[in-house]
Amino acid sequence: MKNMTITTPDIIRDVWQETAVPPPSAPLIVDITARESTAMYYIGRQLVREYGSYENPAFIATLHLNAYQLLPERIARILSHFGTDYSAGQYGAVVFRGLVQVDQDDLGKTPSSWKDVDYDKLKAYGFISSLMHGAVPSKPVQYYAQRKGGGLLHAIIPDEQMSHTQTGSGSRTDLFVHTEDAFLFHQADFLSFLFVRNEERVPSTLYSIRSHGATDEVMRPLFRPLYKCPKDANYARDAAAGEEVSTAVLYGNETYPFIRFDAAEQIHNPDAGQSAEAMHYLEEFWKVARTHIYNDFVPEAGDLIFVNNHLCAHGRNAFVAGYREEKGVLVPCERRMMLRVMSKTSLIHIRAVTKTDDPYFIMEEHYGNVFR
Repeated sequence: MKNMTITTPDIIRDVWQETAVPPPSAPLIVDITARESTAMYYIGRQLVREYGSYENPAFIATLHLNAYQLLPERIARILSHFGTDYSAGQYGAVVFRGLVQVDQDDLGKTPSSWKDVDYDKLKAYGFISSLMHGAVPSKPVQYYAQRKGGGLLHAIIPDEQMSHTQTGSGSRTDLFVHTEDAFLFHQADFLSFLFVRNEERVPSTLYSIRSHGATDEVMRPLFRPLYKCPKDANYARDAAAGEEVSTAVLYGNETYPFIRFDAAEQIHNPDAGQSAEAMHYLEEFWKVARTHIYNDFVPEAGDLIFVNNHLCAHGRNAFVAGYREEKGVLVPCERRMMLRVMSKTSLIHIRAVTKTDDPYFIMEEHYGNVFR
């Protein structure tokens, strides 16, 4: 009789591997090669010549094809896997270090706010960012709740008039970690942040629900629909809608869940209207969550951070816009500038809250309410 090799059934092996993976504490950092970065430079220029604008319907309609045909294979493979990996070991963010070459002279001085940005100078970056989403695959979208739309690409720039706010335009206070648009049911699935300038050397803050490991007693109450989330600091207090709606913070798989969370609005906003029970659970969760916050990465021009908005929250440290510290002295510099793209994997699931003539334009105002 021949010797028999006993193999572990696939399902048992997969469960063992899942439980054996230590909780991730930091994003995957991918160092882009010189060849890959050069390729991205020429891809951006080629797409500008061919389509003119990254919002060209012909480009968006063939985005996935362009992504797989044009992106360097290694980058496309990483993003394709990232788009469907919700496992215990998936942090929910990938840093592509040195993805693009940024011509600082061509970029010019940083505008005083996002309202003054010359988007003609950012076309190539818009195409590259869109391609990254196309490889997931996911479609770039815009939200009326963000700058009344404002296009598919948003320049995030510190604005002195909003320096103390909990917004992307703030600077002088820490921006608490949050999943983007936690006050919406149809928030973005994926985000990208392309840094074209970060001379102040501001760390990027990330926080992953996967850093906790499997659901425990502190996390379990967050599956209950007890929690309110006002619209963020971009809105006046009296502009809130749907205050009566309460939702869960954790959702999806009960062992390795997704998260919808905004520490500033749900915990630190006295007008949130949380019940005593909800606030207790949130504060207990936040005590643990704060210990998992990662801010060891300082982006440089050309770096792109890609985020699963259902797994990973983001924020940043406080800083003085337009100054960097050198040997304890603040030295003037150009202000930080970051380019954000948001995307959805399914246009079908958001159709009830989009413009009738534009399925990429989401009109949700607050937890199912639609702007009229």
